[in-house]
Amino acid sequence: MKIAVGADHAGLTLKNAIVDHLRGLGHEVLDVGTNSPERTDYPIYGSRAAHVVTSGEARFGVLVCGSGIGISIAANKVPGARCVVCIEPYSAAMSRRHNDANMIALGERFVGVDMALACVDAFLEASFEGGRHVDRVALFDRIEAGEEL
Repeated sequence: MKIAVGADHAGLTLKNAIVDHLRGLGHEVLDVGTNSPERTDYPIYGSRAAHVVTSGEARFGVLVCGSGIGISIAANKVPGARCVVCIEPYSAAMSRRHNDANMIALGERFVGVDMALACVDAFLEASFEGGRHVDRVALFDRIEAGEEL
């Protein structure tokens, strides 16, 4: 599976561990950067990865910044991106099952490598349940289109 991965300087170390993990599992990783410890801006990489996912070039995205929050906000500005911040595996899996999330964001300052990898694995192993959640996810698209609910 193709997975887009991106991080700012504050998430670089964790991003690199995630890239190694994903490649070790046989996934194709599309690394949108950064690849330097020099200060940079997380919206660049959140947006880049979200465009790769929403274009269909990658199935999912994994993002990292200091907290996971800023980079997820940037990703969610791209129509069709549904990025969630996770700090433990249950919420990562539930974001796929109920919200059909296509991206996950992690905070290098919030989670250790082992927990981050567990979150990524839970996210990728879970599937959208459909059913009653289909109509709710469709509401996301209506909001994105500017409709007031």
